Amino acid sequence: MVKREKSLQGGSNMKIDGILNSVREGKLLDRQEAVSLLNINNISDDFYKLISLANEMTRSEFNNKGFVFAQIGLNAEPCSVNCKFCSMGKGHYAMDGIWKKDIDAVVSEAKTLIDSGIHDLFLMTTADYPIEEFMDVARHVRKILPGGVRFVANIGDFDYDTALKLKEIGFTGAYHIKRLREGINTGAKPETRIKTLNAIKKAGLELYYCVEPIGPEHTYEEMADEMLRAREYNVGVMAVMRRIPVKGTPLYKKGQISPLELSKIAAVARLVTRPHRAMNVHEPVQMSLICGVNQLYAEVGANPRDDVSNTEKSRGFTVEAVRQMLEDAGYELNGFPV
Repeated sequence: MVKREKSLQGGSNMKIDGILNSVREGKLLDRQEAVSLLNINNISDDFYKLISLANEMTRSEFNNKGFVFAQIGLNAEPCSVNCKFCSMGKGHYAMDGIWKKDIDAVVSEAKTLIDSGIHDLFLMTTADYPIEEFMDVARHVRKILPGGVRFVANIGDFDYDTALKLKEIGFTGAYHIKRLREGINTGAKPETRIKTLNAIKKAGLELYYCVEPIGPEHTYEEMADEMLRAREYNVGVMAVMRRIPVKGTPLYKKGQISPLELSKIAAVARLVTRPHRAMNVHEPVQMSLICGVNQLYAEVGANPRDDVSNTEKSRGFTVEAVRQMLEDAGYELNGFPV
């Protein structure tokens, strides 16, 4: 486990006060300032100053609106990218089944999610899922989407021409990231991931970004780099996600960070990245909703953090559960994002 530098628990930390004041004044934080915030002790006075500012900014800048996103995992199949944390890596497949949803099933699930009250709908696949097949499924789902619901692709790497085709079908955005330790814990090349990020932006699709999957061994410097990358892409929706140890995967024994640590990282990401629409934490953690988070995910189908292939029967949160968490935190859920 990485040794974390700690700030003093008692008294005022002038350095942290200065950084937080810079945020209030509209200054964009640099890498070292981001790392300093991440190094805040989770039981110190500075921790409460940090989360208070993140909470205040989200409540004011996002007009106290909470957002519910939903994701459908279209397939549970061994994936050649073979991420060491994923339950669907081909070298350590840990799912309880292998399947691919048909179009009617996906459309039916999408309709149920829409009727439950969501703002953005994501379709997720493994990296090997045929792109033309994905597009065919998406065309059918797009037909039932209300005008106010954003449509987001969460798939493997793709080029600019494919990005344009996704936009033509009706996708409004794509979830894509350079993962922590990409190319080390995954079979993907960092430069390939970045090319896809650039293709998404060039095509005019909204990019959804996340620092993930965060484990106890990751350094704050690594996390800060991805927060700054997200800011460079001017993301509207930012997220942080902790790695869930799935038994049977190579990183299982590395463990996971606490909900408290995840909530702090979310607060820092909120201040550093400055998303202009929403801040997410994944999987949903109630305490994060006073740390600058105003958006959560519901999930159905395959989930790379679960060994139950229909995650709605296991780890996946329902729309109703997510809505309740946001409402309990005082967020307003009526209407759609602008």
